[in-house]
Amino acid sequence: MPAGTNAYRGLIDPTHEELILVLDYGGQTAQLIARRVREQNVFCQMVRPDLPAERIRELNPKGIILSGGPASVYEPGAPQCDPRIFDLGIPILGICYGLHLTFKALGGEVLPGKHREFGRTPLHVDTTDPLFAGIPDRFVVWMSHGDQASGGDIPLQTLASTETCPFAAVKHKTRPIYALQFHPEVSHTEHGSRLIGNFVQSVCGCKGSWRISSLIEREIEAIRNYVGKSRVICGLSGGVDSSVVAALLSKAIGKQLSCIFVDNGMLRKGEAEEVRQRFSDHFKTDLHVADARKQFLDELKGVTDPQQKRKIIGRVFIEVFRHEAKSIPDARFLAQGTLYPDVIESGANPDGPAATIKAHHNVGGLPEELGFELIEPLRDLFKDEVRTMGLELGLPEDLIWRHPFPGPGLAVRCLGEVTEPRLETLREADAIYIDELRKAGLYREIQQAFAVLLPVQSVGVMGDARTYEDTVALRAVTTDNFMTADWHRTPYEVLGRVSTRITNSIRGVNRVVYDISSKPPSTIEWE
Repeated sequence: MPAGTNAYRGLIDPTHEELILVLDYGGQTAQLIARRVREQNVFCQMVRPDLPAERIRELNPKGIILSGGPASVYEPGAPQCDPRIFDLGIPILGICYGLHLTFKALGGEVLPGKHREFGRTPLHVDTTDPLFAGIPDRFVVWMSHGDQASGGDIPLQTLASTETCPFAAVKHKTRPIYALQFHPEVSHTEHGSRLIGNFVQSVCGCKGSWRISSLIEREIEAIRNYVGKSRVICGLSGGVDSSVVAALLSKAIGKQLSCIFVDNGMLRKGEAEEVRQRFSDHFKTDLHVADARKQFLDELKGVTDPQQKRKIIGRVFIEVFRHEAKSIPDARFLAQGTLYPDVIESGANPDGPAATIKAHHNVGGLPEELGFELIEPLRDLFKDEVRTMGLELGLPEDLIWRHPFPGPGLAVRCLGEVTEPRLETLREADAIYIDELRKAGLYREIQQAFAVLLPVQSVGVMGDARTYEDTVALRAVTTDNFMTADWHRTPYEVLGRVSTRITNSIRGVNRVVYDISSKPPSTIEWE
């Protein structure tokens, strides 16, 4: 059966949960809204901005949130909502662009603002409303808007204002409709989580019964019923997502699970052996290790373009995986570690945001001719929820909190041509860097850290002799969501120890630099 023709997409059925819908208008922090709602133990799904009122009624949500977005509501072609959603009687919270949509739908105006607001802004609040219960009457919020809602004969009352924004928070006079000009979902807004909690609990009436622990037992039972006696293949990468899928399936179907681990030669130091030990010895999984290091390196010979590297690695991976899968008899299902952000950004959900931001290898990435039905039990979960599930399943903390690693591996951190000597240099430098971060107690406060081998050589002096050798760059970022990120202020003494160890112990490296770029304008990875 072609991949995707039939598939297990995870157990979560929103019609049987306390559900909050986020209508996504393209704001950078839209996914963060959904995560903040889930922190209240309430399930939240992101959907298309123009989802019809009839479909929303079918989903039966407890509340609706209209996200921010980069457009102006008065521009031709700007994304709109179905205006009938305001007549459903379902509580609504508009955020930034969502406030402008609310004003427009209820007869108000939105105009280019005389005073734009960006960044931290003091807010004055009417705390008698349930939305602001337990929150001070003055606190700092994060603003990011150029347009301004205008008053008039509209059924909205003001709950909060700033010096230049009279409608920083409003409420419908008779319906459970709220709107905010600021962003409560970002960490820069004080009491933002409390505000979202007030909306979810007090306004929408949610009890907060959604738990990862109870989800695991239900997933295990559902997978058993779906799979029956058939065999399932899981592609292991050594990362968090595929490891949690493998652990969940191991609990659910035991010996019916076979895992394939493709060693492409682009792994971190000791990673291949760790995967073997963890899944062969600890989980007693039928693990197939495909040693394809030479095949990948041969294909990458002479290639320097990062996109070409990715395409080659993706193609060769499928070839190797297909060959190994043929050795597993009676395999009917393929399990993948697809996460909710992958689904959102790939436009793979018919109710979800329509725009495809980028293609993910886990979302339609494997070709249909592989002939498996898909199992994607993590498809509705965010990364932090997957980590919680992994800990509940007994996976070790060092794996669960391991920093993300790109699908092409070290190939996209080895700038320029990928060769075995260059990979070994990078592998050793990366291991030293991570080791020093762990010793300094910094690893968990950093969301992603790694070394990059640059195609740059520079002059140095070692033992009174002139050298002309490689440069290693270090990258460490802090982030809530990986959509934006800031560089980590690693203490100089830690960076000094890393630099000394790398230049003293790795032949061919005489210079170490530290990347102090944020995202945007840079990306987290270098390629």
